[in-house]
Amino acid sequence: MELPADGAEGVGYLLNDRVSDLADLADGLRRIAAGGSVLDPSVVSQLVDRPMHGRDPLQDLTPRDLDVLDLMAQGRSNRAIAERLVIAEHTVEKHVKSIFGKLRIPTGGDDHRRVLAVLRFLESR
Repeated sequence: MELPADGAEGVGYLLNDRVSDLADLADGLRRIAAGGSVLDPSVVSQLVDRPMHGRDPLQDLTPRDLDVLDLMAQGRSNRAIAERLVIAEHTVEKHVKSIFGKLRIPTGGDDHRRVLAVLRFLESR
């Protein structure tokens, strides 16, 4: 909510896994440079706290997010997930954070976010 608090002109925020298309990234940068704004649909969805067009948020997960979530459901630690997927542990942490955001799992409180993400994953199967 703080990102556009001072106005939406020249504001941009895209999630890493959504900027793999360089043409889309360049288009976003041009819009921002021209005074427009670009916000990732997942971020907008979280800002207004409602599902994106009635879609299941699991549909927003990338294939790699799903790989990470599947291994989380198997009880693997971030280190074990990194070794299994042959990626850095820091990359696993980024995917876990992305999963929490896309599944709209709030921070804080007494809930264990990792368990909640796995439960949503298992419920969808």
